[in-house]
Amino acid sequence: MHKFFNTAGPCQPDIHYVVDSLPRLSGIRELIDGRHYFIIHAPRQTGKTTYLYALMRQLNQEGKYTALTVNIQAAASGRDSQDAMQYIALAIAQQADLYLPNLERPPVVNDTSVQMGLQGYLNQWATQNPKPIVLFIDEADSLMDDLFLTLLRQLRAGFEARPTGFPHSLALVGLRDVRDYKIRLRPDRDSLGTGSPFNVKTESLFMLGFTEAEVNELLDQHTQETGQRFPVEVRQEIYRLTQGQPWLTNALARQIVAKVLKNDYSQALTLAHVAQAKEELIQRRDTHLDSLIDKLREPQVKPVIEAIINGDIPTFDQLNDALAYVRDLGLIAPKPPVRFANPIYQEIIPRVLSLGFQEVLPQDLVDPVWYIKDGRLNLDALLVAFQKFYRRYSEAWLGKYDFREVGRQLLLMAFLQRILNAGGRVEREMAIGNGRCDLWIEYGPDQFVIELKLYRDEYTREDGLAQTTRYLDQVGLSQGYLILFETRSGKTWEERISREVVEVEGKTVILLGM
Repeated sequence: MHKFFNTAGPCQPDIHYVVDSLPRLSGIRELIDGRHYFIIHAPRQTGKTTYLYALMRQLNQEGKYTALTVNIQAAASGRDSQDAMQYIALAIAQQADLYLPNLERPPVVNDTSVQMGLQGYLNQWATQNPKPIVLFIDEADSLMDDLFLTLLRQLRAGFEARPTGFPHSLALVGLRDVRDYKIRLRPDRDSLGTGSPFNVKTESLFMLGFTEAEVNELLDQHTQETGQRFPVEVRQEIYRLTQGQPWLTNALARQIVAKVLKNDYSQALTLAHVAQAKEELIQRRDTHLDSLIDKLREPQVKPVIEAIINGDIPTFDQLNDALAYVRDLGLIAPKPPVRFANPIYQEIIPRVLSLGFQEVLPQDLVDPVWYIKDGRLNLDALLVAFQKFYRRYSEAWLGKYDFREVGRQLLLMAFLQRILNAGGRVEREMAIGNGRCDLWIEYGPDQFVIELKLYRDEYTREDGLAQTTRYLDQVGLSQGYLILFETRSGKTWEERISREVVEVEGKTVILLGM
């Protein structure tokens, strides 16, 4: 059996294509040698656990330390703090039986060790162990509130006894930095308010996605295994679509090879295969994508998502905490400007948010037969039809919609998507502060540009025309559409609904007011 691209759990080098993960975080060895306690955090399915196992194996092979990676997710089901700490001790003992020699294993978990608590258990292990212990606690942030706080307090209490009476070095690994948690002892109680309940932490390390070179390294392994090559343009498109997000990179490559081409390694890979795989991946919505989508309505996430789609700036006094949280989830890019993390997220998030609209749009209104003739899309007719629909139904529909701030744009996207499902595609470009949302539409031989903008003030129209003109120049088109959604109060529908053809710097902009 050939190796394959992994999309479920940590990579196993004997069956999976695996990027060498050890170079992905710098400074780890210095932290370990210096007896530091530290944090490793990154979005889900970024390769944290694969990295931890690789580092554990390397440290144990070198022989200086006893290294162990342990997943403590089961402790989240503990009845109380003592029960949760026992779960953690049991998880450590079970992992040690799998990966450590007899002389380096911790004591058996029994009634005595339960009474000692996790601090006492780790103290007993470190005291009797022949080597300094390096412990990686994975899924640390799966513990909630008082259970998490108990873990931090017991680690903090034993810290000063290291290295002979407590682990020499220790890392808490999860989605977020410990300082970002607002721990509550009861649901109805205010947070503790401490900046960091784990104040022995030396450093927090954030694991980024694959570089383009690492993506190429992963794809090269498939070529070496099967002889099937990824042409340069295919490699570049895979990286562009995923921006190196490890799960997405593996999932897209696997979809191309195993699903689109059905493991026929004699077939040449093309950009059309990448486009088909991307669409199938979005429509299938695997667990990775669904887990992100579930976060969209969280109070810290929703304003950032709306601001990206609108191109607006959210409330500044809450922006830093919200951005840190949404970055840790992996929804937005790790560096400015604030935008979705990759084109696949940028595609799927608006689609999911507009799915309810798509499902209930009347078929006689969005039947492709009205807008597609001889394989060509009549976008002008489509937008006029949407304008009429918007005037009649938008207030009632948007009044019942949770994401009202971006409901106008999402309603149009839903309208377009229902028709373009017949064979076209739409790509979106959006970021906080750019003041607009750009749509690039392809259908058959034709390409179209639509700029969506909220009519805020007297400068909106001219700004929108200038932005549309620049976008047209960038993509090499001579004509595009600018849609201005009225947000100013007191405007009648007769004032809001308009159509105008404007010539700007040699470009034709069809301006639709709504």
